[in-house]
Amino acid sequence: MDANGADLGPREVAAGAALAVAEGVRVLLFGPAAEIAQDAGGAEVIDAPVSIAKSADPARTVRSTPEASIVRAARAVARGEAQALVCAGGTGAALAASLFNIKRARGIYRPALALPLPTPARELPVTLLDVGANTEARPEHLVQFAFMGGAFAQTVLGIARPRVALLSNGEEAERGEGIVLRAHEELARIARERGASARSGGAPDFAGNVEGDEVLGGSVDVVVTDGFTGNVALKLIEGVSGTVLEAIRDVALCSPRTRVGGALLRPALRSFRDSIDPEKQGGAYLLGLRRLGVIPHGRFTREGFAHAIVRAHRGIEDDVVARTHASLEAAGALRSAPVREQDRPPARVRVAR
Repeated sequence: MDANGADLGPREVAAGAALAVAEGVRVLLFGPAAEIAQDAGGAEVIDAPVSIAKSADPARTVRSTPEASIVRAARAVARGEAQALVCAGGTGAALAASLFNIKRARGIYRPALALPLPTPARELPVTLLDVGANTEARPEHLVQFAFMGGAFAQTVLGIARPRVALLSNGEEAERGEGIVLRAHEELARIARERGASARSGGAPDFAGNVEGDEVLGGSVDVVVTDGFTGNVALKLIEGVSGTVLEAIRDVALCSPRTRVGGALLRPALRSFRDSIDPEKQGGAYLLGLRRLGVIPHGRFTREGFAHAIVRAHRGIEDDVVARTHASLEAAGALRSAPVREQDRPPARVRVAR
């Protein structure tokens, strides 16, 4: 785990690592040893004080700063010294370090950040991807994200026939910008040609388009979009949820009568708050690499970072990388052509923060 880059500082990350160690997870913590050693509990601390989490040009900085904590952490995963990478902050640096060291899995165009979102409408979460790995995408990327999200929902969440949809500004096939229209056309073609055999092979059960108000509606299992739109949608969902809960709290405390009612509702509201708390989810899976990555939000507290580490540990136990890749291969969703120049890691990795 990279301890640098978190809003509350590396000591908060170290405290989260200690909580995860207490749950039986082995953690290698890369960060400023003099600052974090006393809070790290049983985590193994590797002194790496240099942080590039806030770099404006992550790709170039990763290349020029091999001593940076995120680079050293990614290199440890690439060498097999650890099985998963968890980055406390700086999605751009984490993505660049992962691409240059851990590398993309065979046949993957681009990694994607996949986040299972809890929803009151259903027991199982809805997976949203990409939520910020890249701000730009091409139609073939969205198509592969659809397969990737479907395979993830099938192998990790246990959804036998995941329904996958594209996020757009209308449900009609002709709605959306260019890449959405072309991705929709391709996914619809695949669905027509493969029929029931596509579902059995891990290909998505394509459900067409969904609008923003249906992301958490429960009608689909996976919602696919580019990293910029996905990140905006995610932050909007988180912001609205927090604002609504705060408004309910204010109303419940505005008079003696409402305080009585609020006391009766408190257990249910606390349970609801916990169910939609981003920290409880631990962060997003960085899919498409040769090893697993988990990216928690930089503003998390120690509890959120502990959840992120535990999520990575469970992902290793569930063999997320191999199982998802096998499903993609069975569905014929892996790229077989050589890497083209435009598919190589860009000189400037652009991410949604």
